Amino acid sequence: MITIRDMTYRVAGRILFEGANATIPTGHKVGLIGRNGTGKTTLLRLFTGELQTDEGGIEISGLGGIEDPIGVVAQEAPSGEGTALDTVLLADNERARLMVEAETATDPHRVAEIQTRLADIGAHSAPARAARILAGLGFDAEMQISPMSSFSGGWRMRVALAGVLFQEPEILLLDEPTNHLDLEASVWLEAYLKRYPKTLIIVSHDRDLLNSAVDAILHLEGGKLTLYGGPYDTFERVREQRLVLQEAARSKQNLRRKHLMSFVERFRYKASKARQAQSRLKMIERMDMVPEAVVEPTTTFRFPEPEELAPPIITFERTSVGYEAGKPILRGLDLRLDADDRIGLLGPNGNGKTTLARLIAGRLDPMSGDQHRAAKLRIGFFAQHQIEDLDLEGTPIQHLARLMPDVHSDRVRSRLGGVGLIQMRQETKVKFLSGGEKARLTIALITYNNPHLLILDEPTNHLDIDARDALAHALNDYAGAVILISHDRRLLETTVDRLWLVADETVRSFDGDMEEYRDWIRDQRRSGSSERQSKGNGPNENGSKDNGSRKDARRQSAEIRRQTTELRKRAREAEKLVGKLTSDRERVDARLADPTIYGGPTADLKSLILKKEGIVRRIEEAEADWLTAEEALENATSAQAE
Repeated sequence: MITIRDMTYRVAGRILFEGANATIPTGHKVGLIGRNGTGKTTLLRLFTGELQTDEGGIEISGLGGIEDPIGVVAQEAPSGEGTALDTVLLADNERARLMVEAETATDPHRVAEIQTRLADIGAHSAPARAARILAGLGFDAEMQISPMSSFSGGWRMRVALAGVLFQEPEILLLDEPTNHLDLEASVWLEAYLKRYPKTLIIVSHDRDLLNSAVDAILHLEGGKLTLYGGPYDTFERVREQRLVLQEAARSKQNLRRKHLMSFVERFRYKASKARQAQSRLKMIERMDMVPEAVVEPTTTFRFPEPEELAPPIITFERTSVGYEAGKPILRGLDLRLDADDRIGLLGPNGNGKTTLARLIAGRLDPMSGDQHRAAKLRIGFFAQHQIEDLDLEGTPIQHLARLMPDVHSDRVRSRLGGVGLIQMRQETKVKFLSGGEKARLTIALITYNNPHLLILDEPTNHLDIDARDALAHALNDYAGAVILISHDRRLLETTVDRLWLVADETVRSFDGDMEEYRDWIRDQRRSGSSERQSKGNGPNENGSKDNGSRKDARRQSAEIRRQTTELRKRAREAEKLVGKLTSDRERVDARLADPTIYGGPTADLKSLILKKEGIVRRIEEAEADWLTAEEALENATSAQAE
């Protein structure tokens, strides 16, 4: 059991926790959530003893001398010439130590003890268990016996994750474990953690993971910790109800306090009522004031609107692409992108999703075949390495101003505000920004020139749940096309209309939704058929789940999105027209308010009056159009949600 009592912790004079309390029973699986920068990772380090509390404390009971009871993913990715499988096996320190000792021990009693303990911890079946974990995280048989030095940083972090899962510690602490995973590995991890038999505390902003793998939510807000039973959706509903009740109680208490103070002010100096007035003052002093409900600021994203381009904006015919001459990664591509497309790319890492994204973005030239691009096409491309390439000594306003040298600083600041960077953070050096703030800055940088197409490769890795929801809303409001690579199923489900499966060195449409794709991944893993996973075209080849009705539903969804896009554009145009006409009317009113106009020619005065009447009439018409478009948009959006 983990018990947190009156814990206070400060860093650089800033209070992260103040009088925090919580109890996590043994065997519970808990999702630790909170806004970026509130102290979630710090709390994990306090659990491990790496950091010490300033006041209060954390007590962990029931471990009974267990070796390495708390497991965390190593901060530095493992390296060296050892294989991935050997690295995972060495993560269990007790097994590794006993296996070495078994080779050298000569005392029969000690040998017996070692063999008994090895049997108790399942040491001889460990290689098979380690291999299953690696396979779940995307390592095929050849990769498992490859040296660590042959892997990229992302794959080495997967080995580090596999190592701590293989340990199966009494308390498993995971900090954003899906950040280095693709969708396929995330689905496997979700199922694995759901079955984890011991205590699990996981920091994550992935709604699907928090809804399926945990049975409680520990919410960090305002330096306090609150434990809610149930998955994330339950937490969100219960917390909203709690805030409503808290605000109602506070309002009731304020009315009571106001009533008491009214009596005090009225009779404080009247001798016959002085004692009663003092009594009421003491009642007010003894009141345990209900705190104001903490409502965190709403995260927003706004993407600039591009001008319209005639379709298609990009086409590929019989195209092959790769990084080395004669060795294409993808071949035979026949693809078309239109200005209103919303496409999600599926497929395990290493199959070519990023290669396809780079081809579409114009970062890679085709090795063969034909491509055509609209003449004025502008593309915004978000990739994780761009966050790492930011100038650490520069501020967000400096980064964006370099790209927009002829634009007034107010407009540059407005762009940064459009991705949720408030004015104070706009002047902060990048090295002091959180990961989420760096991601927002990168999004601002790739959209500075009003792109017609956004290509987003894992944009949510550093964003909290509210920011992810805001990003989804912004993408749905965005007038251009979107290509999205993400392990966040909710983001894909709420923003894309079409799915492309990148596998078997080509790209095909996936005729299903994200739930069906998740089920299909699990079916492939259960069957152990990697050939079907790489060569299949999705569940439609296996005759699953009423494909006709799903196709119809997707077509209907695409048509609704097309209608909402047109209605949103119509509403924005009407709103802009109302604003322009209102400004025109104000200018005419200003001239009519000038006394000199009435001493001049009558024709000028009459012309101004007629002009104002015409503007007023046009404002009424534009407002009516605006209202009609907004009502139609609301109806269409409701239909889409259903």
